[in-house]
Amino acid sequence: MFGHPARTIALGFGAGLAPWAPGTVGTLWAWAAYLILRPGLGDAAWALLMLAAFFIGWWACTATARHMAMPDPGAIVWDEVLAFWLVLWLVMPASLLGQAVAFALFRFFDAAKPGPVAWADKLFKIRRSQAIGWAQGFGILFDDLVAALCTLMVIALWRWW
Repeated sequence: MFGHPARTIALGFGAGLAPWAPGTVGTLWAWAAYLILRPGLGDAAWALLMLAAFFIGWWACTATARHMAMPDPGAIVWDEVLAFWLVLWLVMPASLLGQAVAFALFRFFDAAKPGPVAWADKLFKIRRSQAIGWAQGFGILFDDLVAALCTLMVIALWRWW
């Protein structure tokens, strides 16, 4: 993991190496990191952090997928980190129960990939023999961002209802 900085980032500083459910572990890592970083950062700083995390993550996910010779390795969890940070940033302040509901909804959309998430997941897929490029690195992030959008839409509808 520490052989290249891209791997350290893409693997969520080790969260992606979990032997079971690395996406869930990565999302839990994102939740803990958000709660630790949140008090020291205002909205503008969070926006800049997530913008930087997106572009650095795009590079890291692309490089790590190339290193692993897999277009979307399960050990890459930076996509969960970035997407769940977005969810938390937009739902906070929320109670612990509200955060847990956001976590459960996000994990549902990310793992089950209903409707638009499945579309986003397939959009940048390649065949095994094709080279892994920047589009696949973007695709790793994209389907999780769509899962975050679906999560936020359900929360918004629930609050509105």
